[in-house]
Amino acid sequence: MVGGMAGGEGTVRVDVWIWSVRLVKTRSLAASACRAGHVRVNGDRAKPAQAVKAGDEVRLRHAGRERVVVVEKVLRKRVGAPAAVEAYVDNSPPPPPREAVAPAGVRDRGAGRPTKRDRRELDRLRGEGALPPG
Repeated sequence: MVGGMAGGEGTVRVDVWIWSVRLVKTRSLAASACRAGHVRVNGDRAKPAQAVKAGDEVRLRHAGRERVVVVEKVLRKRVGAPAAVEAYVDNSPPPPPREAVAPAGVRDRGAGRPTKRDRRELDRLRGEGALPPG
């Protein structure tokens, strides 16, 4: 597929589209996700200016999960959440259950800075800071 906007009326830039349908919070986040290789259109890595049209499959790796959506409507302007979900068909795998995401050492609010002992305990829980033998 050839990138650019020269494809006619039925196309829009992929970074604009994923921002318009609220898959990412900002347009610049959408563009950097494309540049980092986290966006694929029909299986191919997409540059920010690549055109998408109705029927294209867009895969986006964002916020720790994979989103797989098929473009239904081409949008150029950001729309509200109810209108945004009508612009694509969501084929994403279900998000991981909350229990599967291990908390990275939660401290009580107002507990202050961790002591050396607290920090070592947190590091041990996270599996970090294991000193090599020697």
